[in-house]
Amino acid sequence: MNTIKKITLIQFRNYTSSSFDFVAPITCITGANGSGKTNLLDAIYYLCYTKSYFSSTQQNSVKKGCDGFKVEGVFSKNDERVEVISFKWKNGKKEIAANAVEYEKLTDHIGKYAAVMIAPDDLEIINSGSEIRRKWMDGILGQVDKQYLESLMHYQRVLLQRNAWLKIHTTNPPPNDAELEYYNTQLATHSQYIYTHRKTFIETFTPLLEDFYRKLSSGRETINVAYHSDLHRQPLLPWLHESFQHDLRLQRTLRGIHKDDLLFSFNETDLKQFGSQGQKKSYLFALKLAQYAYLAKKLNYLPILLLDDIFEKLDQSRMEALLRIIRGENFGQVVLTDTHVDRVVQTFGTEEMLEFIRL
Repeated sequence: MNTIKKITLIQFRNYTSSSFDFVAPITCITGANGSGKTNLLDAIYYLCYTKSYFSSTQQNSVKKGCDGFKVEGVFSKNDERVEVISFKWKNGKKEIAANAVEYEKLTDHIGKYAAVMIAPDDLEIINSGSEIRRKWMDGILGQVDKQYLESLMHYQRVLLQRNAWLKIHTTNPPPNDAELEYYNTQLATHSQYIYTHRKTFIETFTPLLEDFYRKLSSGRETINVAYHSDLHRQPLLPWLHESFQHDLRLQRTLRGIHKDDLLFSFNETDLKQFGSQGQKKSYLFALKLAQYAYLAKKLNYLPILLLDDIFEKLDQSRMEALLRIIRGENFGQVVLTDTHVDRVVQTFGTEEMLEFIRL
């Protein structure tokens, strides 16, 4: 189990300088809307992944009128080691350090401490386009496999280079261009590694998803997740050669693992198109709990579970099922937010495992 013991926020979002201790297995952050509950959850996420869960722009995390921010956390893993993780962003520069020793590469930190966030806007994983589902899957695999993360970053970099080549040569492409063949070969090499591991991930992940969905919905429906990829039919290199003229006309690469998608279904029906709100919520929570279980198995420790405003999103039966799951021995530290203390006390009781941070 990895846990956070203390966090300090400096010029982060609505915080000028604040520290909070986490002394119980379940911590509930309560306060009025706008008091900074979600920001505190996001600060924990920052320390695990060197980025915000809610915004792709670091500047959005800086307190108004300031030029940077700092987040520092005290972590322990399996109750043995205490480590201070510090994240600082100022004037566009990002720094992260462990026990005051700065990492040479930010990616060296990924996988060291894990957290799984469940937030209101997460339904976009189901309702939006394929890019957000690929990012979700890549985020999981990048934590457990450094080579996967490096292959993905290299693939994305070469893809940009190939697309730039297509734009430059759209009207007069040179024959047998060595630069283009280099891009094709690089894309094919890295795509095969990514494809193989995505395929294996879905095979391992699906039984976990099915199990959690049954627990949340009393097993009323059968569900599945299908992995769609061009590489099911053939490797990428033949695709790049076959679609070259089409790529040239549209000035972008139309085949490859950057077009992969996941199809979520229930009772053999497309969840995105035909699922009810209740079915989508159950599916989403099952996805996130299966993500937690997958990471715990691969990383060999229990991640932190971050729950943002979930009491507003689930009905009573699903909430009771969720609480039974997260109280089990297969789940570790939980940090959640809610606006109503009474509702949390009524849900969890006055047990010793529950502690409040009141903002």
